Amino acid sequence: MRTEEWAKWRRLVSEQIASGQSVAVFCRDRGLRDWQLYEWQKRLREAEAVKSVSMELADTSEPAPVAPIRVIEIRRPRGRSLVAEPGFDAGHRQTIL
Repeated sequence: MRTEEWAKWRRLVSEQIASGQSVAVFCRDRGLRDWQLYEWQKRLREAEAVKSVSMELADTSEPAPVAPIRVIEIRRPRGRSLVAEPGFDAGHRQTIL
């Protein structure tokens, strides 16, 4: 897909959300088909999703010295990140991601 097309639909999806209008009304007012907006919402959401996480398990037969964790940073595509410092409420993690 062309970058301009992605930018156009990203803008339209953002406008629809900000407008407070239903998808049907928003699309009717702009001469769009509502199924197109729903399809692009899905594409954009999937493009932002983290596809997989790779982890390596350590051998726990002999405990290694562990330094205290001060900050955890989760980096997402397009330069977005989440920094969790001590006291971070893990219940908010899913909402933020």
